[in-house]
Amino acid sequence: MAESAVRRKTNRRTRILRKAESKQKNSTRERILDAAYDLFAANGVSQVGIDTILAKSGCAKASLYGNFNSKVDLAVAFLERREAIWTRGWLEAEIGKRGSNAEERLLAIFDAFDEWFHKFGFEGCSFINVLLESDTKSPVHQAAAIHLARIRAIVSKLAREAKLQEPEKFAQAWHMLMKGSIVSACEGHRNAARDAKRAARLVLDGWKRTADRRKPL
Repeated sequence: MAESAVRRKTNRRTRILRKAESKQKNSTRERILDAAYDLFAANGVSQVGIDTILAKSGCAKASLYGNFNSKVDLAVAFLERREAIWTRGWLEAEIGKRGSNAEERLLAIFDAFDEWFHKFGFEGCSFINVLLESDTKSPVHQAAAIHLARIRAIVSKLAREAKLQEPEKFAQAWHMLMKGSIVSACEGHRNAARDAKRAARLVLDGWKRTADRRKPL
């Protein structure tokens, strides 16, 4: 009994230590990722060095490489967080609040963009920035392209709900207007979303709808 009790006590201490180590590691990882998120979002990935991230996070280099294999892995994690915060947490939520049907939500994208473009510290789209600054074969470039494709998927879903023909083609055209307005805003044209919305309305009004095959009552 005594030996069994000692074993249980030892196992319990081991579990506690492992849990504490895991919590500490997660806390360090979050500090590094928080710092990288702010810096990458404001300045781009290629313009920010590891030393700058470490200085902002207050972590040692060994801690960074204990949580991320490389700067590339950290950049990919940044893009994942960007999707969670920007695409899911902000854009989807905003268009859901602003429109009562699919067509209204599609146009509401540009209303949300208009507010975003006029905010102090507007930083542009991290996915576009990373896509343009990275090598086409790099994991970071590929990750950015995937995140942009997920935005198009949101548009394509709305297009299907609006009963638009060829929703994927529509999403491509709509996304070009979205990306173009962001780039234009980065150039200094902060009313770009309003102009893009006028063009988008013409696209929407002229796009063919799926025929309603229901029999009239």
